Amino acid sequence: MSEQRTHDHRHPHSHGHGHGHGHGHGPEHATHPQGGAGEEFWDARYQETGRIWSGEANAMLVHEVSGLAPGRALDLGCGEGGDAVWLARLGWTVTGTDISGVALGRSAEHAADAGVADRVTLERHDLTESFPEGEFDLVSACFLHNYGDFPRDRVLRAAASAVAPGGTLLVVGHAGWAPWQEEREEAYFPTPQDVLAQLEPVTAGWEVLRAEETERVQNQPDGTPGTRTDNVVRLRRPA
Repeated sequence: MSEQRTHDHRHPHSHGHGHGHGHGHGPEHATHPQGGAGEEFWDARYQETGRIWSGEANAMLVHEVSGLAPGRALDLGCGEGGDAVWLARLGWTVTGTDISGVALGRSAEHAADAGVADRVTLERHDLTESFPEGEFDLVSACFLHNYGDFPRDRVLRAAASAVAPGGTLLVVGHAGWAPWQEEREEAYFPTPQDVLAQLEPVTAGWEVLRAEETERVQNQPDGTPGTRTDNVVRLRRPA
């Protein structure tokens, strides 16, 4: 909902999205307003071009998840499927969600082209109204930001509630606007400690594996590399 790719590979989506995540699969991950931006908005956004994101996985997901044993994963705001396909290639069984049916169609094509369609299930959800059922060994929420009236804290608590015993919750977000972006007052960029506080009603007693800011290189609109700061929070639920 993507960086090294320069990534952020998705946008905040799923009404809450995230990569399509976070993805920038283009030069950068889009962080578009969530408030009032529903399925029609995101479908139109995707239809503007053949592909918005790079198709690669978010760098922070790769860094934080590579050492985990594959299991069931939930990708919130899967966009065009960069994270979901990467996880499936590692042996994970992935459920990807997005608010955009167009994005989900592209995710399905990406999974089929990669030969992992049998390990990727795609569901359309506006995360303010519905949420995937079941428990997951990994729940990933990358670049799921607050814009307008999007209740990110409530959605992240739902994400934590979906983590199976012994499982991992990964929350990645921007620490602020990139130096080359125009700042908008309606945006809210929580610190790692803010995220932990928002999750506390659900994650009390969980192990905090990482909660800090991290810098990465991302291409600017003119194609030259620039540096931006992200936040990463990774928690493990007790078995």
